[in-house]
Amino acid sequence: MSREEEQKRFLGGPRPLGALVPRLTRPAYKRKSPAGAMIMADWPDIAGPAIAAVTQPLRLTQGTLTLACSGPVAMELQHLAPQLASRINAALGRVAVERFRFVQQAPTGAAPARRRPAAPESLPERVESALAGIESPELRAALERLGRGVYRKRD
Repeated sequence: MSREEEQKRFLGGPRPLGALVPRLTRPAYKRKSPAGAMIMADWPDIAGPAIAAVTQPLRLTQGTLTLACSGPVAMELQHLAPQLASRINAALGRVAVERFRFVQQAPTGAAPARRRPAAPESLPERVESALAGIESPELRAALERLGRGVYRKRD
């Protein structure tokens, strides 16, 4: 391929990737405001794990954030609304959320609870014999938990 054909192919030569990003993201930001997109992307960090587990932001329109929540959580969130709004606005760096609208529906895409790995059945004999010589039951139990943490399987 000649140089002229190559330049025609790239319409004026190669362009940096950053020049293509606005054209790719514009349709997404037309549907959602940049503040709304940031709230949705960073919701667990903004709201905290307890609130994020039972809520999901749906849209931000004219200062009203619509939240999907499960069960009777809406009543509790109404009481927490001023603190939640100040936390969201602090994360955004400007006042974007003034009111909330709660929709009672189970949030989708919530992170599944992590299961704790099973503790090993027994510690190595060398560790068991060292633990047997400790007189304090609290210290022995704490060291046994530490040993189980050290010797658990790492997948």
